[in-house]
Amino acid sequence: LISMGVAFAKAALFLSIPSLNALYLSSSLPSHNTIQDMRSNLLRRSLLRPYQRQSQRFSTLHRESVESTFITTPIYYVNGLPHLGHAYTSVLSDVIARYYRNDGMPVYFLTGTDEHGQKVQQSAINANKSPIEFADDVSNKFRDLISALNCTNNDFIRTTETRHKDAVHELWHRLEQKNQIYLGAYEGWYSVRDEAFYAETELVNGKAPTGAEVEWVKEESYFFRLSDWTQKLLTFYEENPNFIGPKGRRNEVISFVAQEGGLKDLSISRTTFSWGIPVPNDPKHVVYVWLDALTNYLTALGFPNEDNELYRKFWPAHLHVVGKDILRFHAVFWPAFLMAADLAPPKRVFAHGWWTKDGEKMSKSVGNVLDPWDLINSYGLDYLRYYLVAEINFGNDGDFSHESMCSRINTDLANDLGNLAQRALTMIFKNCEGKVPTPGGPFTAEDEKLLLAAKEQLLPAIRVCLAQQNMKGVCDAIIDVAKMGNRYIDLQAPWHLLKNDVPRMHTVLYVLVELLRC
Repeated sequence: LISMGVAFAKAALFLSIPSLNALYLSSSLPSHNTIQDMRSNLLRRSLLRPYQRQSQRFSTLHRESVESTFITTPIYYVNGLPHLGHAYTSVLSDVIARYYRNDGMPVYFLTGTDEHGQKVQQSAINANKSPIEFADDVSNKFRDLISALNCTNNDFIRTTETRHKDAVHELWHRLEQKNQIYLGAYEGWYSVRDEAFYAETELVNGKAPTGAEVEWVKEESYFFRLSDWTQKLLTFYEENPNFIGPKGRRNEVISFVAQEGGLKDLSISRTTFSWGIPVPNDPKHVVYVWLDALTNYLTALGFPNEDNELYRKFWPAHLHVVGKDILRFHAVFWPAFLMAADLAPPKRVFAHGWWTKDGEKMSKSVGNVLDPWDLINSYGLDYLRYYLVAEINFGNDGDFSHESMCSRINTDLANDLGNLAQRALTMIFKNCEGKVPTPGGPFTAEDEKLLLAAKEQLLPAIRVCLAQQNMKGVCDAIIDVAKMGNRYIDLQAPWHLLKNDVPRMHTVLYVLVELLRC
C-alpha cells in the first residue's frame, strides 16, 4: 500500500507547478509501467499549455520581495558522525532552497563542515590521527550524507580550506581597525563540547545549560568588545522583528542580550591548544572556533573580495537555518561581529528544535542515536524526506518513532494523495484512452470550489508558510486539498457516471487531474 501510494503520489507531484515540483520528492519515478504510461500520456496532452499559463499567472502572487536568496545550514562540527539531526537540518534547508529556485529566484545554497577547535583536536588524538586526517575522514562522511539526501547545495565548505583562512584573517583585521579587539586574560567556565564560554549564573547543577561538562579556564586571550553592542543589538532586533524565528526563540535571545548588566566582552582566541586558524601577527593564539566557523558564510561568497559576483548578488544571507542550541552564536555574536566590521548582517536566523527517539533524548550512551543511512535504506529516501518535512512544526522539538513514520506515510501519501491519484488516474487510463478528457459541460459549484482551492488558494498559502519556515503548514495545505479531492470523488462517483453520464464523468476526471497537477 505504501509503495503504490507513493508511486501515485509521485506521479501527481511530478505534474505540479514549478514552486511545488520536487519540493519533497527527490528521486526518479518508480519503474511501474502503468504509472509511467499514465504520466507520459498526461504530459503529452493539453496539460502543458495550462501548466505554462498558470506558472506565469502565479509568478508574482504572494511572492516575497526577494531578488536573490542565500540559504545556509550550519556547518557541521566534525567531532562526531552525522546523525538524524544533521539530516533534518539539511533536508529542510534543501526543501526551502528548491522552493525558491523553482519559484524563479536565484538561489545559492550552502552547507559544509566546521573542523577546528579543542574538541576536534582531542577527538583526533583519541582516534590516533592527526587533526587534519580526522577532519578529512569525518567531513567526507558529511559530504556523503548530503549527497545521499539528494540535497541541491551549490557549495560544500570546509573551514580548513585556504580561502576560509583568508576570510577569517580579513574579518579579524577589520575588527582590529575598528578598535573592536583588545588583548586581555580570560578566567571562567568553558565547555569543550559546546566550544562556548558560560557565566556562573548560566550553569545548571554545575554544567552548561546544554548539559555539557564545563571546566575552569584561565589564559591570555583577545576579546571582542561585545559589551558595546548590547543596546545596538536590541535596537537591531526591534527594527528587524523577523530577524529571529520562531517568535519564542526571538524572545529568548532578547532576554539574554537585555540581561542585567548587559553583554560581557567575548573571548575570541585560545592559547591552550593549537588546532585552529592562527591569530594574525600573534600565532601563539588561535581564533575562537565560533568566530572562525561563522565566517564561513562570507567565505563561500568570495569574501574578502566584495566585488565578487556571488558576494554582490547573495550577501546578506536570506536565511541561516540552525539548531536551537547554536542560536545565540548566530543571533547575537554573528550580527555583532558583522556590524562591528561594517558588514551587513543576515536577514533571518531560524532555529529548529531537536529530535528525540521514542520520547527519550538521543545519546550514544543510551544507544538510541538514529543513523540517517539506516533510515534511508529501511524506508527509502523520499519517505524519509517527506516525514522530516511533514511530521513536526519547524522550530519545535519532535519525537521520532517507526510507528509515527509509517503512520505519516500511510496517512498522507497512501490514503490521501496516493488514493486520490490512483482512483482518478486509473479511471482515465481505463476509460479515456490514457488521455486527459475534455470537460463535457459547464463546471458546477462543486467543481469550481475544488478548482479554486487548488489553482488559486494553495500556492499563496504555501508561500506564506515558506516565508515563515512553517514546513508542516506547507504539507498540511497540500494534503488538505487532497482530502477535498477525495471527498469530491466520493460525492461525484465517476464510476457511476461511466454508466449513465459520460460527459459529466469527463468533467469530473478533468477537475481531479487539474487538482493533482496543481
